[in-house]
Amino acid sequence: MSYFWKIFGFAKPFKKYMALNVFFNILYAFFNAFSFLVLMPMLEVLFGENRVVETKPSFNSAMDFKSFVSDRMNYEVTRFSNDDPERALLLVISLILVTFFLKNIFNYAALFFITFLRNGTLKDIRIALYNKVTNMSMSHFTEKRKGDLMSRVSNDVTEIQYSFLSIIELLIREPLTIFFALIMMFSISAKLTLFVLIFVPFAGILISRIGKTLQPKSNKVQIEVGEVLAKIEETISGLNIIKAFRAESNFQEKFKQTNQRLFKLSNSLINRMNLSSPLSEFMGIGVFAVLLWYGGSLVLVEKQMNAAAFITFLGLAYGVLTPAKGISKALYNIKKGNAAAARVLEVLETENPIKNPKNPLDFGKFNKNITFNDVSFSYENEIVIDTLNLTIKKGTSVALVGPSGGGKSTIANLVPRFYDVTKGCIQIDGNDIRDISKDDLRELMGIVTQDSILFNDSIRNNLRIAKPDATDEEMRKATQIANALSFIEALPNGFDTVIGDQGNKLSGGQKQRLSISRAVLKDPAVLILDEATSALDTESERLVQDALIQMMKNRTSLVIAHRLSTIQNADLIIVLQNGKIVEKGKHEELIAKKGVYKKLIELQSFQ
Repeated sequence: MSYFWKIFGFAKPFKKYMALNVFFNILYAFFNAFSFLVLMPMLEVLFGENRVVETKPSFNSAMDFKSFVSDRMNYEVTRFSNDDPERALLLVISLILVTFFLKNIFNYAALFFITFLRNGTLKDIRIALYNKVTNMSMSHFTEKRKGDLMSRVSNDVTEIQYSFLSIIELLIREPLTIFFALIMMFSISAKLTLFVLIFVPFAGILISRIGKTLQPKSNKVQIEVGEVLAKIEETISGLNIIKAFRAESNFQEKFKQTNQRLFKLSNSLINRMNLSSPLSEFMGIGVFAVLLWYGGSLVLVEKQMNAAAFITFLGLAYGVLTPAKGISKALYNIKKGNAAAARVLEVLETENPIKNPKNPLDFGKFNKNITFNDVSFSYENEIVIDTLNLTIKKGTSVALVGPSGGGKSTIANLVPRFYDVTKGCIQIDGNDIRDISKDDLRELMGIVTQDSILFNDSIRNNLRIAKPDATDEEMRKATQIANALSFIEALPNGFDTVIGDQGNKLSGGQKQRLSISRAVLKDPAVLILDEATSALDTESERLVQDALIQMMKNRTSLVIAHRLSTIQNADLIIVLQNGKIVEKGKHEELIAKKGVYKKLIELQSFQ
């Protein structure tokens, strides 16, 4: 239940809808009970039991409410009937219609306002989840499966939608309905009402015991749903490899097994939930049967009630049992939804280890250098960078080369604080980057990665990610520098061409040049190129390399490359091995040393 109080916190901006819902639920609950009470005069007219009341009754106290209503109804019947039972019956039926009309109007009004409350709350939960996901550290996505995260944002939030409505009914609507019905029942017969109240708790205890088993089962179902989505996401992402290696049947079998586990868990959970309805109904009928026996004896044997009052009481008792059944169903939904709420809140309450400083430096322009001072970085107890010392002067290009796993891409991720160093510090102009706000730090940098990260939108909007207020002329200049303008203008809609999912309507070279255009448009002080040409063919590489040379002019650049031919003109080449600098210098100097760098050159020349 504690999870739902946290979820309920998202309802605060919509408290006016909550207040209106409560107000109309009070009116609905009152008229729901009152609608049964007004049936009694009609039944008395039908059974010939109505009393003649010629003096207009007055309301004295709440304890005499039933007597007042009964006397007033009989007074009106007496006044209008004039010994005409048909006219009296018509009057009572008209009153019943008005009462039921008001009851349903208030019911609709309550549901109308709770819709805004529920959907508004869910809207804010989705926004909070999306904002949280976009603000998470990169390390989170290396540890968690994307499919599981998608399941939490979609399926778990949908589960909360149904459970959230149930808890609103549990806390407001149904208790009010029971409260007013019990008042009316007490006004008719205290004996019968107490008799009902003795039996109802037994049903509640039995149902709650079954409900306790729902949360662990529901949690397993939600986890398995995440596995299913993860399998789908991985399959779609790697479909070309699956087809190339004829692995369709293998992946289909794995998905079948995962789906089979979900099938079994879902059946078990839903069947346990389905038990609530027949169980609560049977318990209700049991209470009703005992009530008929005891109430019937009061009418037929002890003559303490008339038939009209007893039938009205039965209607009110049904009015108690129905919301009680609704509460038991809501409790089931809450138990089931508790698991979904826990998974959603786990995401929302995840701490981002990359924190903004409390008092960030008022950092302006990048003026001097970027310095790595005894920098070490470990991932899951594995040392990736080991006591690195390096200075990158403004306006120079520094290339990182070396065997795979040497820590090159890790260094590129440490500079913009996608990860934080484990030991030591990285400084810009003598300031620890952890003392600079993340926005100010990343504003200095433009990044081009090996995988061209593009979105299913127009070229114009993909470029404007770097600079939202960019003019058409600025975009033309940026794409011209990146050797992309010619192919963009050849497209059917030019800059307004939608490039498809991950830019798949473009070739690899076109996508990469578009990525470079985006970085050029930002005009960053520091350029980070992480294997920007390694996935390209020779022709595309030449065009992209020309674009990079243009972009890197008079700009501080950190370049990571496997193809060593692309970084021979760098001001400084750093050779990394097992997270340590083993060589550094210019191309000619490193060749002369006849060390690791020369071996790498020879290997690539041989290839």
